[in-house]
Amino acid sequence: MVIPSMLLKRYHQLKLSETEVMVILHIHRFQMEGNSFPTPEEIAQFTSISPEDCTKILRQLIQKNILLIEQEEDEKQVLTECYSLEPLWVTIYKVDYSAQANRETDQQQANIFILFEQEFGRPLSPFEIETINIWLDEEQQTPALIKAALREAVLMGKLNFRYIDRILREWKKKGIKSVEQARNQSRQFHINQNNQQEQQQPKRDVSLYYNWLEE
Repeated sequence: MVIPSMLLKRYHQLKLSETEVMVILHIHRFQMEGNSFPTPEEIAQFTSISPEDCTKILRQLIQKNILLIEQEEDEKQVLTECYSLEPLWVTIYKVDYSAQANRETDQQQANIFILFEQEFGRPLSPFEIETINIWLDEEQQTPALIKAALREAVLMGKLNFRYIDRILREWKKKGIKSVEQARNQSRQFHINQNNQQEQQQPKRDVSLYYNWLEE
């Protein structure tokens, strides 16, 4: 199970106790294992607290807007309840960005995560959130380029983080820092690729988009 490092770095700023963090991690583990709504008894059996104390902690997490109880529809269109830790992940990266005066606003940063969730059609995993944070903070990729790489992956039908990461690395290696530069480079590549393929296979319908995973 991937434990997001930002949770361990920031939980004290959110005024979460170590016991509350442990309950959160167990909820996350249960969800990874396919149980989206574990009972207090199920959680408590893996901790040193009682089911009654676990119930109180769950209530506290909901009051702190860290945990939500939502409804989801299964394959048989039956509504069931489930826990959602999405408020926690959103809060964590808002806290992380609040101290970065030289970066774009918190809302612009958060929009990246929202856009990814819209394209993937689901909440991002902690590992995926951490990957986007690495692009922003460690690799100094601009939000505009990250969004452009996402669009390129969508158009290519290769919607996965490995493919998007490869696009961003290729752009960085080529010194591309703006969306316009990326668009021009991609357009030139398509022209050269199409010319070569037309000479070899005139009747073949070639892709209009650059496959960043093929050198």
